[in-house]
Amino acid sequence: MKSLQLDLKGLHEYQRNRAPYLMMDMAEEIIPGVSAKGYKDLLPDEWFFKVHFPGDPNMPGMLQIEALVQMCALTVLTLPGNKGKVAYLTSANNIKLSKKILPGDRLNIETKLLSWKRGVGQCSGVGSVNSQVACRADFTIVMPDILNDFKVLSEAIK
Repeated sequence: MKSLQLDLKGLHEYQRNRAPYLMMDMAEEIIPGVSAKGYKDLLPDEWFFKVHFPGDPNMPGMLQIEALVQMCALTVLTLPGNKGKVAYLTSANNIKLSKKILPGDRLNIETKLLSWKRGVGQCSGVGSVNSQVACRADFTIVMPDILNDFKVLSEAIK
């Protein structure tokens, strides 16, 4: 499948997160059903730097994981028929937060969709700053619109 590149306007077409919760600025390469990579520039006035932590501002770990999830969700949202649908995180494992992400940093995000079956995706992602790994995780995403197509109806089994 042909790769895509999405700026902020394109990101808004494919997924529903908006500022201040959108954790990416650019998707540089999306291969639908395979992988996605892009970045988030951490501006000094990001809402979370004001509270996490005064005197030692850094990006919260769960927002780092959210950035990975949002980027990887693009691998399924760019598949035919999925544009603009919702994808949820259902679990995250093997989380490693190894470097503070500070105001002014660029978080480079690389993700892979390891499997996609019946609306459930197994994923992995890595975030880096200045070529140093800052975070990584394995996680599961689901797309309720597709999951609903596979639900067993209770009336049908009576």
